[in-house]
Amino acid sequence: MKVLILNSGLGCRMGALTSDYPKCMSEISESDTILSRQLKLIESVGIRDIVITTGYFDQVLIDYCKSLNFDLDYTFVKNPIYDTTNYIYSIYCAKKELEDEDIILMHGDLVFESEVLDKVLECKTSCMTVSSTLSLPEKDFKAVVYNGKIEKVGVEFFDNALAAQPLYKLTKKDWKIWLDKISEFCEIGDMKCYAEKALNEISSKIDLNILDVKNKLCAEIDNFEDLKKIKIKLQNMGKFLS
Repeated sequence: MKVLILNSGLGCRMGALTSDYPKCMSEISESDTILSRQLKLIESVGIRDIVITTGYFDQVLIDYCKSLNFDLDYTFVKNPIYDTTNYIYSIYCAKKELEDEDIILMHGDLVFESEVLDKVLECKTSCMTVSSTLSLPEKDFKAVVYNGKIEKVGVEFFDNALAAQPLYKLTKKDWKIWLDKISEFCEIGDMKCYAEKALNEISSKIDLNILDVKNKLCAEIDNFEDLKKIKIKLQNMGKFLS
């Protein structure tokens, strides 16, 4: 199994915080950035192979990962046109590193509890994290669900939908079907959309189930306000655990 972490975005909505490094290197506690926390949790469950897509801060990100001294094997894949494409093209650039594997796919600005990752790994089928207890977000991902199966993922869906986060487990079989469709999109020049647009075209061919994490922490950091909220939540979790 490999983990794919998408880190080729510009992170413009974080303002000056991302003027010298990518969003994933934003500090969320005294000891961790978003990325270091992700990697620490990944290492703790025994996964070693990590594929990270990069963009503008390519070398900064590579140097940072190497400085963390985790027992992980990194493959860095740069999206050379990160400023004019979406992460669908970053995945396409990394295609050769991702074939014939079960995949954990996550966005580089995602913060989650260790228990969430454990549940993702325990899932016997392909899955995506959702929450049945959160209100539907206006601008973030929702998953359209029927009988526990995900039919569509996107920001535009509200009917029969649950709040969703970009943390997936994909079996080798299901991942190949999605990856082939991603390749089709990119090879005809459709590279500015979410990879989920390709997913929606093949959802009936794969076994993508919901993994309902309810109130467990699993949230993207989109802007500075999100960052502040996550910091407070992590502080409170630490106090509770102690």
